[in-house]
Amino acid sequence: MSRVGKKPIEIPSGVTITVDNNNVTVKGPKGELTRSFSPDMAISVEENIINVSRPSEAKEHRALHGTTRALIANMVEGVSKGFERGLELIGVGYRAQKQGKNLILNVGYSHPVEIVPEEGIEIEVPSNTKVIVKGTSKERVGALAANIRDVRPPEPYKGKGIRYEGEYVRRKEGKTGK
Repeated sequence: MSRVGKKPIEIPSGVTITVDNNNVTVKGPKGELTRSFSPDMAISVEENIINVSRPSEAKEHRALHGTTRALIANMVEGVSKGFERGLELIGVGYRAQKQGKNLILNVGYSHPVEIVPEEGIEIEVPSNTKVIVKGTSKERVGALAANIRDVRPPEPYKGKGIRYEGEYVRRKEGKTGK
């Protein structure tokens, strides 16, 4: 059995879950998420616990088992606590600012880069070199954080660029003279 798949998911108070033909809807204080899963997986809700089970030991079913359970657990955590991802801007003159809901980045290009968050995702700028992406969907928060990082990924010589909070950038030695 899958170690992750057979682990039950506890439903925190204030969160409701409905399962309709493997379409799972999770509602909580932070919002609502809906996702459809493979019809092979059996998703059952008893009292405050969700269990995911698989029909056979086929390789495809074993792979889907843990994935399905992890996705449902992330949905439950997202609507109850939410997810956030921090980014740091490192470089002389690199800064971020919020304009309405949009994020404006000045990261060494001739023009400022504007990033528009999708519905349900929120961007915070606590300081002009720090950006925090928040939301209920772990997947969408991570995707937006990756898109922001892709504007100017960290380079290995001076370490300038946009990096995740706590990310280690391996540094290289520059050219040496004769």
